[in-house]
Amino acid sequence: MRKAIIKYNNIQAGILKELDTGEYEFIYNEQYIRNHPDLFITFQMPVSNRSYKSKQLFPFFDGLIPEGWLLTIAAESWKINKNDRMGLLLVCCQNTIGAVSVHHLIEHQDA
Repeated sequence: MRKAIIKYNNIQAGILKELDTGEYEFIYNEQYIRNHPDLFITFQMPVSNRSYKSKQLFPFFDGLIPEGWLLTIAAESWKINKNDRMGLLLVCCQNTIGAVSVHHLIEHQDA
């Protein structure tokens, strides 16, 4: 399962997960819900305690991924299949132009 920290204006807003089933889930951070109830990531996902699930990468996040020749360069540089939308999101969207950024979340497991 791959996970990403989603930040809104450098504030951790929530976690995006690619589940083992191939589905996607987004959950807002509890502190973000308390402190920024009106700063939603997208109209389709208002700030809420509920988890949002989708069989495909949410359109908003998919829209952050480069297109055209820039997508080709990114996919070739990182050796990622253009259809691996979560992989592309993780490597290409840490420094986006807008308010939302995506940061790879690696959880360490103790042996």
